[in-house]
Amino acid sequence: MAELAGVSVRTLHHYDEIGLVRPSARTTAGYRAYSAGDVERLREVLGYRRLGFGLREIADLVDDPATDTVAHLRRLRGLLQEQRDRAAAMVTAIDKELGARAMGIRTTPEDQLKVFGAQLYEVIGSAYPSTRRTEPRIAARIWDALGDARTVLNVGAGTGSYEPPDREVTAVEPSAVMRAQRPVGAASCVAASAERLPFADQSFDAAMAVSTVHHWPDPVAGLREMRRVARRVVVFTYDASTTGWLQRFWLTRDYLPEFADLLVGWPSLADMTRAIGGRAEPVLIPWDCADGFFEAHWRRPEAYLDEQVRRAVSVWTRVGPQAEQRAVDSLRDDLSSGRWAERNRDLVALDAAELGLRLLVA
Repeated sequence: MAELAGVSVRTLHHYDEIGLVRPSARTTAGYRAYSAGDVERLREVLGYRRLGFGLREIADLVDDPATDTVAHLRRLRGLLQEQRDRAAAMVTAIDKELGARAMGIRTTPEDQLKVFGAQLYEVIGSAYPSTRRTEPRIAARIWDALGDARTVLNVGAGTGSYEPPDREVTAVEPSAVMRAQRPVGAASCVAASAERLPFADQSFDAAMAVSTVHHWPDPVAGLREMRRVARRVVVFTYDASTTGWLQRFWLTRDYLPEFADLLVGWPSLADMTRAIGGRAEPVLIPWDCADGFFEAHWRRPEAYLDEQVRRAVSVWTRVGPQAEQRAVDSLRDDLSSGRWAERNRDLVALDAAELGLRLLVA
């Protein structure tokens, strides 16, 4: 067991002594014998341990009766993705500094240190105010779904887009950069994650989440938390479970197939609706959408050539600089040659497109 797990025998003895991983049996010679269930638990413990969790925190996580093996795997995968994204952001920042130094430009001490505290939103968040604004037609759908709710919790609130102005809103946002960009007069904002909302059961009339679930380490756990703290739940998200979903948007179909890798293990639409006990409704994207999320410029392809537009969308940071540059160069060539217009000539007549965006309501 020690050899397979890559830990010392002493470590396994310690886990047994503190009750973290107790083997189910002992041999007649006194050796610890691990069952299949013991191995699953050890795997979870080691996964959280290697992500930097303390043993006491790990004990609370693996002893949670509401979390099964699949939920643990999804949580671990989400945390590892977040770690990968943070590493990718650091690589991007280092490449930027190397480029600056090659031109004889020295970055400031503040910028040099930011790379070590960078999370995904710390990298992309500064571009949000100029390109990520509330789209009125989508906002109307979200606010209508909130029904008669007077108190609303906005989970993963970012800079405050889509927060209803006529209700009492409390925001939750883990990123300091995003919290700092919330406008004067915006709802009070709590630093917390979706998976551990610091509120009592049924504290709010409604809980909402807009274009944020894909950033959560454990989406299903976060959605269940929303259901716990509110009697109504409204979530604006993406469906990657429909057959052929990667082909419905020309950008992922023809230029950025790496998008599929970002959603491996992503909960199905059924999983997400089940987590809140609700239903899913399609949301069409208007051709002139004001909110610059990934699919927003489906009829305005030139927008994807704009660095500022891409920096406000997490997809471009997550796929990495090589995939991004290849996609942008290929799109630029196709726009110049007319190939893009030929392939997508049917889009010109559309005022709105169905590209997988969904409103979950419970």
